[in-house]
Amino acid sequence: MKIHFHAAVTDEAQDALKALTATYGQAAADDCDAIVALGGDGTLLEALHKYHGLNKPFYGMNRGSVGFLLNPYKADDVPNLLKQAQSVTLHPLRMTAQTKDGAMVEALAFNEVSLLRQTRSASKIGIAVDEVERMPELICDGILLATPAGSTAYNLSAHGPIIPLSANVLALTPISAFRPRRWQGALLPHMAAVRFEILESDKRPVSATADSTEVRDVVQVDIRESRKVGVTLLFDPGHNLEERILKEQFLL
Repeated sequence: MKIHFHAAVTDEAQDALKALTATYGQAAADDCDAIVALGGDGTLLEALHKYHGLNKPFYGMNRGSVGFLLNPYKADDVPNLLKQAQSVTLHPLRMTAQTKDGAMVEALAFNEVSLLRQTRSASKIGIAVDEVERMPELICDGILLATPAGSTAYNLSAHGPIIPLSANVLALTPISAFRPRRWQGALLPHMAAVRFEILESDKRPVSATADSTEVRDVVQVDIRESRKVGVTLLFDPGHNLEERILKEQFLL
């Protein structure tokens, strides 16, 4: 089996990279059977963004501090781990952000698209879903739209719901909402088209971030799931992503 290893720059991940490539070699990403990411969740997301167009399966091994999307690190018989792994397909969100100077920026998000205020002033954001205005003005620090796979990341920290993969919904979660003060967000169908309009953008500038791609001074952000893009993640039997998301809901 031909494996391409993608590692974080940390000492722990680089040590694992040296050990694994010495044992299994290092295949080119476009000529491998699987891509193994060594690091934390951020490293796996980095690999997904870099290599998703190659249509290769991804298997993450934890050599970082956070590893919700990863498997435990095991150096023995990695090809067998890959053969026995269970797979799940993820579809990212596609963000199209328009900036104040008229530029249009597109980016994919496997976890979430988040909007955040850039200054001390709270942001004012209008929300439309499938071209229907649902909230004319949300005063907040920001708002995010999360995939099921990303629902346990920033979304959970912002008190958003954890979403099973099979639910086919997205989490729309406010970040420190001021008005309406008690609004907790919404669950949307996975194919919903969401538009954020930035109100008073000169006085209250807002940035938009799709995973690690940040766009400053946005005035409008459109988001919807991209069914044309799909990635396959591999997990050890008994530790698949659906089971991890379920377990996460019972942690104190």
